[in-house]
Amino acid sequence: MLNTLESLLKLARERKKNPVEGSYTNKLLGNKSLSKEKILEEINELIEAVENNSNKIHEAADVFYHLIIYLEANDIKVEDVMSELNKRKK
Repeated sequence: MLNTLESLLKLARERKKNPVEGSYTNKLLGNKSLSKEKILEEINELIEAVENNSNKIHEAADVFYHLIIYLEANDIKVEDVMSELNKRKK
């Protein structure tokens, strides 16, 4: 499970350093407005899927992907987010 998340992070960071022409990931990384639009769209689609009990896993995966890319596009490290979550443990 964590390998998949790490692979996604690695992909995002690699594409950020070495863009690939025609890459959807690079399109999102290079256009913060589009990245924001997509994360909002995907969250709404997940909520709708949960409410309709359909495609929940697919939509949740889309949210994870777009969130990781949005964070990377805005120089927010997932490691810092995890550290913050760790601080909140009670």
